[in-house]
Amino acid sequence: MKSRNKLLSAGAAVSLAVLAAGVAISAQDKNTVKVPGGLGFAEFKGYESWQTISVSLNGDHMAVIMGNPAMIAAYQAGIPGNGKPFPDGAKMAKVHWNAKKNEAAPGQPLQPTTQSDVDFMVKDSKRFADSGGWGYGAFDYDTATDSFMPATTADSPPQSNDAKCGFGCHTIVKDKDYVFTKYAHR
Repeated sequence: MKSRNKLLSAGAAVSLAVLAAGVAISAQDKNTVKVPGGLGFAEFKGYESWQTISVSLNGDHMAVIMGNPAMIAAYQAGIPGNGKPFPDGAKMAKVHWNAKKNEAAPGQPLQPTTQSDVDFMVKDSKRFADSGGWGYGAFDYDTATDSFMPATTADSPPQSNDAKCGFGCHTIVKDKDYVFTKYAHR
């Protein structure tokens, strides 16, 4: 009887180990996600800790726009207001969340709930010469699977799944080196 219990215990332990390994293997490594022929998360490693450029609220979506050190230094030097372009290597990340009113908090502020998507921009005037020197990437987030996937033409705005997907919208701010976001006063 003891050997049968030991065998059952060993079998249960092996089954749990295999199950745990399967869960770990199936979790998405977001750094492998890439727009076909375009930008990917691997080019923006560490974006979560970049400095905030600004925040935005558009309908029921909240966003924080962050910049890598090169982007922040450019803003602090007066770009784009001084007429100079952002330098190659400047990067931005824009993380969107669905917003909901917090009924229990004073003033009932809007607060982020589930993540909606993340967008990236990088200045590389050689690589993206035909899109104002900027490359773009848009990624939808699926809360059910805790995974990201490239945005598609079904999204709003439609994304054509290449590094130029954001260029059409950004042409209206050509005089600001194709960047909508102003550096928020601190």
